[in-house]
Amino acid sequence: MLFSQVVAASAQVAATSARKAKIAILAGLLAGADPAEVDILAHFLAGRLRQRRTGIGWRSLRGFTPAGAPSLTLTEVDGRLEQLSRLEGAGSQLARQAGLAKLMELATENEQRFLAGLIVGETRQGALEGVLLQAIAEAFAVPAELVRRAAMFAGSAPAAAVAAARGGAEALAEIRLEVGRPVQPMLASSASSVAAALERLGPSTPVAVETKLDGIRIQAHKSGSRVAIYSRSLDDITVRLPEVAAQVAALPCDSCVLDGEALVIGADGRPRLFQESSSRAATHSKQADPGTDPPAALSPFFFDLLAVDGEDLVDSPTAVRYERLAGLVPGELRVGRTVTADVTEAEDFSHHALAQGHEGVVIKALDLPYQAGRRGAGWVKVKPVHTLDLVVLAVERGSGRRKGWLSNIHLGARDPATGGFVMLGKTFKGMTDEMLAWQTERFTALATDDNGWVVQVRPEQVVEIAFDGIQRSPRYPGGVALRFARVVRYRDDKTAAEADTLDTVLGFAR
Repeated sequence: MLFSQVVAASAQVAATSARKAKIAILAGLLAGADPAEVDILAHFLAGRLRQRRTGIGWRSLRGFTPAGAPSLTLTEVDGRLEQLSRLEGAGSQLARQAGLAKLMELATENEQRFLAGLIVGETRQGALEGVLLQAIAEAFAVPAELVRRAAMFAGSAPAAAVAAARGGAEALAEIRLEVGRPVQPMLASSASSVAAALERLGPSTPVAVETKLDGIRIQAHKSGSRVAIYSRSLDDITVRLPEVAAQVAALPCDSCVLDGEALVIGADGRPRLFQESSSRAATHSKQADPGTDPPAALSPFFFDLLAVDGEDLVDSPTAVRYERLAGLVPGELRVGRTVTADVTEAEDFSHHALAQGHEGVVIKALDLPYQAGRRGAGWVKVKPVHTLDLVVLAVERGSGRRKGWLSNIHLGARDPATGGFVMLGKTFKGMTDEMLAWQTERFTALATDDNGWVVQVRPEQVVEIAFDGIQRSPRYPGGVALRFARVVRYRDDKTAAEADTLDTVLGFAR
């Protein structure tokens, strides 16, 4: 298959807002692909490369003379990128740039643009993973639920596409939870209050109310003496968390898969700032130099059990999974929890969690299975201060004391219907001098246009924004704006595809 066919299909998908039309375009492309090309194709349609890292930055992708006519195939593009990703050592940078030039000069102008987006992870074609999963089901005439579950257990939509192309429904059904292979994590939706969360899950229905920790999401896999710890994005971070791996290794089972959080706990027993936990998890643990403080230890806290000793618990109700978790993991390694149908009792638990320095609570239905990869209604998080994870769309140059820095950021919510973002307003509040210096460097690197005052940036950086409410505003495309928006932190652990949607924002206005 020619690479230009993927580029053309992507342009078609971006040009239509109809979900069914998007699915039909992608399904037609998948159905027409050679089975050997499906993995590459599905990665490209998902907006990413098979190679996790290429060593190629945005600034290296400009200035190439385009080819006059398309000639590149999918396998050729993938093969050349694979060669570039393997370069290392002395002279690798020059060799990588030379190899990139050869590839880009074989591409037409449209292909160059699409390829650059793939390399830096910014292909805005309006085809989120849910659309791709439906397209896989349509292309290979298999049930959509089988595709979703296969993607959940394999950790990606491309893996499900390969199975569907190879053996249809039977091959998809063979993909099950496997210890040592991370699964997509289940996510929580948001509610404005504990009472609203309980109402959503069913009045007078008992629910689990759990402490919401402000740490890093971890998934722990144990098989005999081997332990692997995975991040929210399914990266293997075992070597960075030896203290967590040791505690998992000591659990009384031969194999298990656990879901939880890891964070730094201070000497006073209270959680440290998220940045401290995130920073600690981003670096290798090592012996401190003499005369310096040892690196902060991360403590794991688990809230779910997906499998134990060969038994798959994913489809078991929450109540059953927790009962099995409590029988395996000691109380000091479990997230705080209570079960109640009473609003006052649930609110008291929330107040206690906040008093201990935690973010709030997550309220969970007791009868639902583990719905990996979904931000479903079965888990609802409640924080005392409303927060949203939004994407920075542009940034304004500062004035006065902030002259020389990039200051006021433009905020956008994700629009699943178009694959784009809807602006909700601006803010410069909550920014420390250190944050201003960091974001000036960050957004300069992401800049796509600059009129001397407003710098347009690639929509990649997620920022957590606290706000007091939502107000109607004809000034912005979404018809609403955030009241008293201020920056809490930048979220490097989330991608733009995981930012909150406009529907979530509008939910706070109801």
